[in-house]
Amino acid sequence: MHKGILHKMLSQHEAPVKYQLQFNDTALDMNNCIGKRIRLEYLGKIFCVQCGRKTSKSFQQGHCYVCMKKIYECNNCILHPEKCLVEEGKCREDDWAHQQCNRPHVVYLANSSALKVGVTRTSQVPTRWIDQGAMQALPLFKTSNRYQAGVIEVLFKPHVSDRTNWRTMLKQDAVPIDLFEERNRLLELVCVDIRLFLERYPSGAITSYNKSSSLSIHFPVIQYPTKILSLSLDKTPVIEGVLLGIKGQYWIMDKGVFNVRKFSGYEVHCELFSQE
Repeated sequence: MHKGILHKMLSQHEAPVKYQLQFNDTALDMNNCIGKRIRLEYLGKIFCVQCGRKTSKSFQQGHCYVCMKKIYECNNCILHPEKCLVEEGKCREDDWAHQQCNRPHVVYLANSSALKVGVTRTSQVPTRWIDQGAMQALPLFKTSNRYQAGVIEVLFKPHVSDRTNWRTMLKQDAVPIDLFEERNRLLELVCVDIRLFLERYPSGAITSYNKSSSLSIHFPVIQYPTKILSLSLDKTPVIEGVLLGIKGQYWIMDKGVFNVRKFSGYEVHCELFSQE
């Protein structure tokens, strides 16, 4: 039995993806749990993943209200990177937003539930793609900050979605896509606007991944669900069932699907049973 504060699963890009769930000083190898019955019990306490204080409610995947406000007050750019203020100097250099946004970012194509465009910090590659449940990913541009990546993403959005349909993603493997062909098609549609935007910056501030290779991601799933039933520790403090696979930050169980990251900060017991 493991007891501790729930956090998002750690992942490593292998074939298939290797998952670990950290409990205090011990780690549970989640791949070894697949095919076994697992029991997760919420113990009634939530601790902020940022400051560690006890909180009566979780905000934004495990934050207390104070930390949620502190982290997101300057950060409309979490959802709208093209509105990031990092180049306007409106975020203090010691501010969380500045530290996250004033870093190199990647604009990419991915195949999760379907083709999508997205942005992430270079330090989050390939973790971000794994967390999204993407089966394929291809970097397009490297930028100096989040604002630049957000503007480029917006140029693509009239032609390709920036969303993942999590229900579709959890029902099946995505149909393979030729990402190089899609990249070339999309670049033809936005090449003039991108060129004009790049001309605003010195050489090297934004670079294209012309010779990059695509990444294939395989998830440890032995059976996909036919129906998607979302399991919640808020509604049912004990979740129990056979673990049939893991994709993104979801457990796929015979009783439904459980978003581990959504319940970050919850104190839990986790117990594993062999199948009879």
